[in-house]
Amino acid sequence: MTDKTPEPARTSSPTPLAGSPCLQAERVAFTGTLASMTHREAMEMVADHGGTSTQHVHRQTTMLVVGEEGWPLDANGQPSVKWQDANELARQGLPLRTITESEWLHLLGLDEARTEIHKAYTPAMLSNLLGVSVHLIRRWDRAGLITPLRRVYRLPYFSFQDVASARRLSELLAQGVPRKEIEKSLGQLAPLFRKGDRPIDQLEMLAHDSRIVFRDERGLIEPASGQRLLGFDDDRQPATEHANDARDRLPMTAWTPRRPHEYWGFRDWFDQGRELLEQDAAEESIEAFRMCLMERPDEAEAHFHLAEALFRCGRPRAALERYHAAVEHDQDYIEAWTQLGCLHAELGEPESALEAFEVALEVHPDFPDAHWHKGEILHGLGRTDEAIPHWERYLTFDIRGPWAETARQRIVGAESTRDMVAADEA
Repeated sequence: MTDKTPEPARTSSPTPLAGSPCLQAERVAFTGTLASMTHREAMEMVADHGGTSTQHVHRQTTMLVVGEEGWPLDANGQPSVKWQDANELARQGLPLRTITESEWLHLLGLDEARTEIHKAYTPAMLSNLLGVSVHLIRRWDRAGLITPLRRVYRLPYFSFQDVASARRLSELLAQGVPRKEIEKSLGQLAPLFRKGDRPIDQLEMLAHDSRIVFRDERGLIEPASGQRLLGFDDDRQPATEHANDARDRLPMTAWTPRRPHEYWGFRDWFDQGRELLEQDAAEESIEAFRMCLMERPDEAEAHFHLAEALFRCGRPRAALERYHAAVEHDQDYIEAWTQLGCLHAELGEPESALEAFEVALEVHPDFPDAHWHKGEILHGLGRTDEAIPHWERYLTFDIRGPWAETARQRIVGAESTRDMVAADEA
């Protein structure tokens, strides 16, 4: 007989209460990272709605709220201690509910914040929110680890939870937590979040990706850590067996710029360039992108990636020309227009930057990144009144990230300045 892991204690989706504080007599604990606010802010919210917050789960606790920024997994890969304690108390028959952050926000009538958690985000927005590099987000997208909710003129929009989940699982694997331990924990937590098999798929791909190796002229590199592998074949398994296994996952390559494969076509060189760029081998990736452009000089995406490689190698003017080439071949390439704007701004050319952001917004009026950057450029030029509508527009897409906080501060500062001027004139 096998032991069955108890499912999280649940009730039907909470409904906001009227006539009395909705958390009256509730003793509420929180676990995992909240996506909508800090734990301190959440504890204040509990008090404002008639409840009492607790740091730990005990027999008097009546509600455990599970944060939705990633998975509530401890450093050992197991569900959080609070979650385990709540399950045990519920199993004993105590009236303790375990609910998600979204359900808790609905209970408090904060459906605006609840909706915000489930919005779609650009790679740049997620990079700010989660501390994940745009390059890593693109790598995960390419590998199928995260799936865009939609694409608008080549620009992917992702679910916050999808990327946060991948980040947390990646962190645990990088810390050496066994994959089986994480998989077991996900199976226990899945009923609470109703996410089906998606996190298991992510774990499979992440674990798989961590064993892929890349070969350059000096030997083998493991992408997950960026570390060079010494005695790789001796430490793992026989070379022939390992080679076959590696080919089943992702072909290793012996490519270097000094030894090109003449039989490669556009796709081979383009994929090689992206792999090198993702491994921070930007200088080497330049040669790969140039090779693929010899075959297809009108390929906008290859120009875009070559521009990124050139920029990372400290060649901004050359990068600028390649971004221009990208939009010449695809006038609706809004990420290329935005990168053009950012690069012009960095080079001290704000008017050219504004022109690029304006084109991006003509193509995609709801492009959050372009609204944010255009607002910042206008503010830097002393045209803050013109910037405010762009910051306000950005805040309709994001209310909690670093850019959102800066936008709010800028708007408040502008309003304070206007009030002071009005007072002086009076």
